[in-house]
This record gives sequence, C-alpha cells and structure tokens, in this order.
Amino acid sequence: MGEVFTKGELREAFPDTSQIDRRMRDLRDRGWRISTNREDPTLTSSEHRFVEMGAEVWKPGQSKAKTPAASLTAIQRREIFEADDYLCRVCGIAAGEVYEGSVETAQLDVARREVLKPGVATTTEMVTECRRCRVGGRAGRADLTSILGELEQMSQIERNHFSQWLEADRRDFSMMERLWGLYRTLPSDSRRAVREAVSPV
Repeated sequence: MGEVFTKGELREAFPDTSQIDRRMRDLRDRGWRISTNREDPTLTSSEHRFVEMGAEVWKPGQSKAKTPAASLTAIQRREIFEADDYLCRVCGIAAGEVYEGSVETAQLDVARREVLKPGVATTTEMVTECRRCRVGGRAGRADLTSILGELEQMSQIERNHFSQWLEADRRDFSMMERLWGLYRTLPSDSRRAVREAVSPV
C-alpha cells in the first residue's frame, strides 16, 4: 500500500479494460481508498496513491457497492456535520481553523468509518473528518464492543465523571494531568529537577 501510479500505467497494465476512470470510481464505492492530489498534496495532477484495499471484488458477493460519502445529499451531509458539532471526530479541529505549527486551514468532509458493534458484524457509519486525518487514515476501525465492555468495568463514580465529559463533549484536565503533560515535554535535566521537587524530604 502507498504505491503511486498514473492512469497511463493502469491502462498499460490492463489493456483490455475500458473506462479506467469508471473502474476506479467503482472501487472507491466498494471501500477502496485511492487518493488524488485533492486529498494528498504531494501528488501531481496525473498521479494517484493506493491507500487502502476495500471489498475483495473478485470474490462472489463482495462486489456490492457500499454507500459512498460522495452520494450523500446536501441535507444528509449537513445532518452528519451537525451531529458531529462541525468538528473532525479524529483530531477535534473545526472547519477553517489553522493546524498547529502550519498555515494550512482545516477542511471538513464526510468519511466512512467501520464500527465493530456487539453481536453483529462490522458496520459502516458516516463521520466528520478533516482532510488531513482522512488522508492519513488515522481513524481506522472503531471498536464499540470494547468501549462498552470497559464502561461496564467502571465504578459508578467513574461513570458519572465520564458522563460529564460526554455531556460537554470535551474533557477538562486536572492540574495533575496538565503538569504530567508538561513534564513529559521537558529535557532530561529538567525532568530530574521535577522528580527531586516531589521526592519525600
């Protein structure tokens, strides 16, 4: 995966196959991720990148198309954005915000996400992602079964605390958690000074 190719190379590899553009669209509709320079700025206008394989279309029963995000109506896309609070559900950035350490602004889109649910096979749901997370494939498959299982192991106090985060759709870090994050960024000598400061006298 990650190989770069051109349509000309595809035509040379499959000389008996007509309408190469349509064939690639068909693969995308079946879960294949093939990037162009719109999703991957490192590509030229004639290049494509093979990112992820979808359904094994050469097998019986695997050629049925998934519902592509591109086929959603404007109303359906707006409903998904509203449900996700107009935020990328991977990194949390909003449309138009500048990525940290760059001048690039975020663009939001609707992407497919595989979700493993209790008692059923993996399903596909729509979710809001920014272009950077979508191209990078950072989300992967969501394991709802595992999350619900871990919730069952929580105490009632932990569940109540977690519920507050869910209600606000954000996590407020305690002073200790913030200090831990800052400590982890320090050079070795500075980390040693922190350890000495908290060591028992």
